Amino acid sequence: MSDAGDFIDLSLQREGSWSRAEEAQSRLGGDLRFYGASVGAVRGTIRDAGRRYPGLLHDDITALSSELWAVPVFERRLAAVVLLQSNVPLLTNSDLTRIEGFVRQAHVRALVDPLAVDVIGPLLEGLDRPDMVRADSVLDRWVREPDVWLRRAALLSPLRPLRTGAGDWDRFVRHACTVLGESPATGRKRADGPEVREAISLVLDEMTKKRPELHFSVVDE
Repeated sequence: MSDAGDFIDLSLQREGSWSRAEEAQSRLGGDLRFYGASVGAVRGTIRDAGRRYPGLLHDDITALSSELWAVPVFERRLAAVVLLQSNVPLLTNSDLTRIEGFVRQAHVRALVDPLAVDVIGPLLEGLDRPDMVRADSVLDRWVREPDVWLRRAALLSPLRPLRTGAGDWDRFVRHACTVLGESPATGRKRADGPEVREAISLVLDEMTKKRPELHFSVVDE
C-alpha cells in the first residue's frame, strides 16, 4: 500500500468504534466491513492526507482512490469518494470508467449517492463539448444497464448543478423517460424497483423546491 493509503487507513481505524461499526452494519448491511468512523472523521482524514501529501496530481488521486476502494471496508470506500469529490477539477472524461466500476461494486446508497451527486455530476459540468458528448453516451448506456446502481447514479448525477440553476434538465428527463418507459417486454421490471424510482423522486422533489418552473410528471401504469 502507498504511504498515503497507509496513513488514511490507519487514521480511519483510530477514529473507529465498535458501537458505531455495529450500528452501521445493522443500518447499511451488505458485504462490507466497518471501522466505525464517522462521516466527519472520514472527511477530516482526507483533509489531513491532503496536507500531509500535497501536490498530488491526477494519476496520484485516481490510483489512491482505487487503492482505498479495493478493500471492502465502508469507511475506506467513502474516503475514496471524498478524495474524488475534493479533486473533481482534476478528473477527466476517461475517469468515468473507473467510477463506473466503483458504482457497480458499491451496492449501498451511502456510497452510490455521493458518487453520483458529488463526483459524477460536477465532473460532467466541467467537461468541454466533445468530452460532454462522449460522457452523455456513457450515461445513456448506464440507464439501460441491468445494474440498478448504475441506473440510480445516472439519474442522480445532475442533482447538484440543477439545484444551482444549471445542469442538464433535458438529460435527466430523457434518462427518467428511458427508465419509466420500460415494460415487461424488456426483460426487466419497470424502473428496477425502489432504488431507481426513488432516485427520480429525489430529483423531482428537489426541483419542486428549488426550480418549480421545471416540470416532469411520473405516470404510473
